[in-house]
Amino acid sequence: MFVAERFLDGLIKIHGKHGVSTDGGTWYPQACRFLKLKHHIHSSLEKSLIERTMQYLKDRTESFDDYFPCRIKNCRLKHVSNWLNMFSDYHNKEVNNA
Repeated sequence: MFVAERFLDGLIKIHGKHGVSTDGGTWYPQACRFLKLKHHIHSSLEKSLIERTMQYLKDRTESFDDYFPCRIKNCRLKHVSNWLNMFSDYHNKEVNNA
């Protein structure tokens, strides 16, 4: 619980106070109460959708790296971060223009 509370506190410092949605881990409710955060547990359907979305992103990222591999030693995956930012910006612009 202490680790979860420290993790959430770090996120609050970066992003401000927001509600927390979790998969039902037993350590989150108490950490959220301590930090005075609203806590939501995802349903089985929501968990499945989130897991599928994350798998899709991982698959696409791996495909990107197959076509555009980084040849830098000790790569910090900056090219992947740049690609994800570009992809999300492009997607958001397409959604807003639709």
